[in-house]
Amino acid sequence: MNAHTGKTQVIEYFAKELSWLSFNERVLQEAKDKSNPIIERMRFLGIFSNNLDEFFRVRVADVKRRILLSKLPDANFEEDEVLLGQVQKKVLLLGKKFNQVHQQILSDLTAHNIHVDRPEKLSEFHLNWLKIYFNDNVLQHISPILLDENKDYSDYVNDTMTYLFVEMCDEKSHYAMLEVPTDRVPRFINLPPEKTRRHKTIVMLDDVILYFLNDVFNSFFSFKTIQGYSIKLTRDAEYNLDDELEEGLLDKMSKGLKQRIYAEPVRLVYDETMPDNMLKVMKKRLSVTHHDALIPAGRYRNFRDFIAFPNVGRQYLENKPLPALQSAAFNKHSSVFDAISEQDILLYYPYHTFNHLLEYVRQAAFDPKVTQIKVNIYRVASKSRLISSLINAAKNGKQVTVMVELKARFDEQNNIEWAKILSGAGIRVIFGIPALKVHSKLCIIHRKEKGQIVKYAHIGTGNFHEKTAKIYTDFSLFTKHVGICEECDSVFKFIESSYKPFNFEYLMLSPVNARDTLLDLIDKEIQHVENGCAGKITIKVNNLVDKQLVDKLYYAGRRGVKIRIIVRGMCSLIPGVARFSDNIRIISIVDRFLEHPRVMVFGNNANDKVYISSADWMTRNLDHRVEVGVPILDAKLKQLIIDILELQFKDRTKARLIDSEQKNAYVRRGNRKKIRSQIAIYDHLKKWEGNYNNG
Repeated sequence: MNAHTGKTQVIEYFAKELSWLSFNERVLQEAKDKSNPIIERMRFLGIFSNNLDEFFRVRVADVKRRILLSKLPDANFEEDEVLLGQVQKKVLLLGKKFNQVHQQILSDLTAHNIHVDRPEKLSEFHLNWLKIYFNDNVLQHISPILLDENKDYSDYVNDTMTYLFVEMCDEKSHYAMLEVPTDRVPRFINLPPEKTRRHKTIVMLDDVILYFLNDVFNSFFSFKTIQGYSIKLTRDAEYNLDDELEEGLLDKMSKGLKQRIYAEPVRLVYDETMPDNMLKVMKKRLSVTHHDALIPAGRYRNFRDFIAFPNVGRQYLENKPLPALQSAAFNKHSSVFDAISEQDILLYYPYHTFNHLLEYVRQAAFDPKVTQIKVNIYRVASKSRLISSLINAAKNGKQVTVMVELKARFDEQNNIEWAKILSGAGIRVIFGIPALKVHSKLCIIHRKEKGQIVKYAHIGTGNFHEKTAKIYTDFSLFTKHVGICEECDSVFKFIESSYKPFNFEYLMLSPVNARDTLLDLIDKEIQHVENGCAGKITIKVNNLVDKQLVDKLYYAGRRGVKIRIIVRGMCSLIPGVARFSDNIRIISIVDRFLEHPRVMVFGNNANDKVYISSADWMTRNLDHRVEVGVPILDAKLKQLIIDILELQFKDRTKARLIDSEQKNAYVRRGNRKKIRSQIAIYDHLKKWEGNYNNG
């Protein structure tokens, strides 16, 4: 943080990359927290590792590209050099904490008769079993790469996999790499019981291969000693799309993804016990530069696999499931369209079942009155029921239009395949605007009722993804409000004809009017204060880094507007600075569900304006994406959202205070009740649905 001193106020910000690392530290806190079930703690280590992989592939890669551009004339990127050093320092610090937490979890597991052991510690019974398992299930999937002295092998390395770097010594050293085949063999091998079923033993595939390295190489090589150490290379996830007009976007994306396979390395993580001579050879063979983060770490790479760490013990060692709630408004009617016709309906996943949304599309697929379905896809499940319903709709003669976002990061290949499948089923597939990602969550249905076309709309904050809907919190609004539905239809027209002018009275659409609408809404709260009334803003987002909006919030706070913010990830705004941002309070909640919705509340009375949106407060989301925010017009639904936000601000279990030092201190309980907001929200929604049923 930079100080704010003197008469001339200089606005400063948290570096978004360091702020992101602070978020991931909160994930690590969950792994450390002994109030969480032990298996969930191990899984949080997997989430931390997965997050860090993406951070290097995207954020660090971006900083590195800026540094490389500094070699151009008139470029000045000394700040990026400093930032990269700060990032690497913080990553190393978090790595040490990670290893400490991992060792503590392993120790705590033994208290529950679960042991994660290396083969060297196993009994003869288990070693004999493991030998057979290795020969029958593992060896066939191992294909070593022998390393020549003067060749660059970085292009041979898949950055989604772990590798073992191997040295064979006789009179001379020879080197090889081999991929740990976790895409074909389970990473966690559960050994059969030897004496008692209470004692559970898990061994890692990496350790099994290391233990049997002799068997991999001795048929072809003579050596006195052999040793191996795990490594993982991370690449820049960016790719370029050429401007050849005659080439379709599908072909461009396919070529772009091939670029990613051979992209520049941005991080090399290795077993810290690797000898210096092997480290030197490895760096040379993989062409690691001084700008690449060379990170010593513990024994295991690709810790993200630990997201699926198995529970081989008692059920209480993982989270108790929360049965998904049924919507009383939907269940009142056999037809989803009758339900939506009666009133707007709001769902909050994963507390509510995602099946209601799937049923909305399923019924539309065979309802004789439905004539047209329009939906935009960003991410969907690998076995998507929504896709199946859309294909069925096309078979039933409905006019189906699907906007597939081919540039959804890390889902590009999946979406290319879905586009081909949908197109092959006779569905009209569109790819949107080349310069803009389409990130909105819309599903519009046209239905012929009494001779007129009536439109129904779904507007959400999250993806049409059955799997993530069980772990991400997100809102879905279902409405037949004429103005909102007409404007949702216009969003699809904008995607296909972005050069035409469109006006939106209800929707907050990026890149058309979202930024100006947000600035105007903040201005109105400032005006309320100037008129002697209370000004209040409540925001919930994943990321808050757009400088114009951050500056506007700073200004509003200094003018007396009370601002409360819930941020999950990156946050550039520095709260709580005396005479500068002391009217701004920010918390962050990390718990069993990933906080994902974007919500804005402007005002402090019955006329509050409440929006849900797909857009974070980031420049890319406001200016370079198609994002949709929608006002909540139903008074009961507005109050429900406000109640949910209030429960989150009352959290005294999982809420951290974002302060000027990024200490990630838990919000102090004081004399308040120890509320865990995600559980409190579930109970609140359960009661809310029950009250609906009771009239």
